[in-house]
Amino acid sequence: MFDISQMSILIAILLVMVLSGVHIAISLGVASLIGIYMVTGEIDPVISFASNTAYEALRDYVFAVIPLFMLMGEFVARCGAARDLFQLANRFLRWIPGRLAVATVLSNALFAFVTGVSIAAAAAFSKIAYPEMKRFHYSRQFSLGCISGSACLGMLIPPSVLLIVWGVITETAIGKLFIAGILPGLMIASIFIAYIVVVAIFFPKVVGAGYAAAESEFNRAAAQGGESEPLAPLLINAFSILLLIALVLGGIWLGFFTPTEGAGVGAALALILALIKGMRGKEISEAILSVGRTSAPLLLLLVTAQLYARVLSTTGVTGAVQAMFNASGLSPYEILILMIVIWFVLGCIIDSISIILLTVPVFAPIATSIGFDPLAFAVIGIVAIETGLLTPPFGILVFTVKAALSEEKGLYAGEIFKGALPYWILLLGSIVILVVFPQVATWLPNLGLKLANG
Repeated sequence: MFDISQMSILIAILLVMVLSGVHIAISLGVASLIGIYMVTGEIDPVISFASNTAYEALRDYVFAVIPLFMLMGEFVARCGAARDLFQLANRFLRWIPGRLAVATVLSNALFAFVTGVSIAAAAAFSKIAYPEMKRFHYSRQFSLGCISGSACLGMLIPPSVLLIVWGVITETAIGKLFIAGILPGLMIASIFIAYIVVVAIFFPKVVGAGYAAAESEFNRAAAQGGESEPLAPLLINAFSILLLIALVLGGIWLGFFTPTEGAGVGAALALILALIKGMRGKEISEAILSVGRTSAPLLLLLVTAQLYARVLSTTGVTGAVQAMFNASGLSPYEILILMIVIWFVLGCIIDSISIILLTVPVFAPIATSIGFDPLAFAVIGIVAIETGLLTPPFGILVFTVKAALSEEKGLYAGEIFKGALPYWILLLGSIVILVVFPQVATWLPNLGLKLANG
């Protein structure tokens, strides 16, 4: 067991490596090995502990969830689904003020159900939605803030990579986490849409000098053939994607198959959909290689994260931190606020997955011990960590949008950060709602359990 000085040394070593730019996987692995050596004083137990953890992690069936869901998302993304969803939403929302921004949020929400990666959504809709908003004279800051803010939905709405990582680290059922993320994700999307409509009504110049002006321009463009693509193919494509979502998530929710099996079914159906839409051998190979490049480092991260979590548990670090919180006299909600503040601060300097790997092995057991539901706490944590995607100076979604629009003259990251600020505040408000009403996250998984049990 660690004493306070050893615990402090281990945490200091880890933080110094991470903040010095050492890859998070290496940082976690090295810190874990040093921790075991500090306890045992011998090399053999260190080697045995590391090898056993790596073997057990890699042979775990659940690890296939990540590449398979990524493959499903890659096939759907590359076959033009994001563009089809945006065009369809745009056509059916002509009566809503700020319809292009609303269409971006709705399309991001649906796109999130098949990708689970916010970066992919940010890059895709920067190319799809921004040119349309620019054509209708939307404020650039408002447009780019909407794209980067709504892309956050991909990290909460299943199949979210962050939910998968959280489930692996905490050994929580990934299927339950997926279902727990649906209603909160839709709630946040609704809050975003409400904000956009309010802004469009009270500040019409932000959305193209008023709804009426934008609508008349839209009608002129349509009359000139600006919307020449038939509606039927868009409806068929959208229905295909919704059917894919329903089969995969519905099967997991009702217990017909495990998340890993659902990911395999989803990847196979997405491949069929991509082939129908004209995707061929070279593009399929590129999609598979892209997923391999993305998922392989992530799997390595998860192995070292499990090693780190086991070290914290076996050396008593988790128990010591928990005892420290209990002795502090803080209420459960004050402890939760402290955790959220830590997530916010870390979000300014490191990426979301690294934040989960560093904090969740400590925070999750503490949250359970003080009475928070594991599923609700997971969703609260993901939303809090999501804010890091929009928080300067790191703000990976902001820089993704900037990189995707590199040809846009005079575009600075600060402008996108300003546009995304309202969405950051709305995410903060969503956290408050989830803390006060955790049933938003727990109701659907509990309902699915009842249905599965007859």
